[in-house]
Amino acid sequence: MSAPTAGLPEAPRIAFLASPADGAQGALEALQRAHGTASPEEADVLVALGGDGFMLQVLHRHGALGKPVYGMKHGGVGFLMNHYRADDLLRRLRAAEPAVLRPLEMLALTESGTSTGSLAYNEVSLLRQTRQAAHIGIDLNGKPRLDELICDGVMVATPAGSTAYNYSAHGPILPLGSRVVALTPIAAFRPRRWRGALLKADTEVKFRVLDPYKRPVSATADSHEVRDVVEVTIREAADRTVTLLFDPEHNLEERILAEQFVA
Repeated sequence: MSAPTAGLPEAPRIAFLASPADGAQGALEALQRAHGTASPEEADVLVALGGDGFMLQVLHRHGALGKPVYGMKHGGVGFLMNHYRADDLLRRLRAAEPAVLRPLEMLALTESGTSTGSLAYNEVSLLRQTRQAAHIGIDLNGKPRLDELICDGVMVATPAGSTAYNYSAHGPILPLGSRVVALTPIAAFRPRRWRGALLKADTEVKFRVLDPYKRPVSATADSHEVRDVVEVTIREAADRTVTLLFDPEHNLEERILAEQFVA
């Protein structure tokens, strides 16, 4: 599904963005001296310096601009990032391959009656807030599918996020572009043998918290947490995509595939 971008001008305007880490800030200064800088609104491409957490921040803050994002690792985990090198950046940008991601939309209703919406490029997860297990009902496209899941939590993960928290919870790794999402329980107690489901990406998933006062639950879309939820609806975003750029030898599709063969 990947192909050379060939869409960037010969001398693209670059917006450099960096995490607060010392290494990322030093790289930011060096790259800005070499290439100048533009604002995200004026740029042809955004270059993010940091780890996966910072990349998700960039996507949340600037994804609506529709600009491609090229990440270079200057942090802990760097699954969404390319290797950092200070030289040859323009050649790498022109040769980069795109990965188009479509986030999830979360709408969370709380005990107080407020509604909160957020996007998730990796996953939307529900987690118990106390020592007591959560009791959650699951509806798909308006039809009840699981009357009661007793668990520590449950999540819906995108293909790009399937190798992160979802995989740690024993969920499946999803090929990029597969147009499916993973519905994965977290430490399920009942039904004990239920391992989750693979769903079409356009499926509307609704989680109903069955005993929110005795067994409170929080919902998190990537890093945006909403506490004391009573109902959470998740669907694929209809009008939002982001394009990440990867070096051909380090593209996201290949890394997702390779993760399935790691012993």
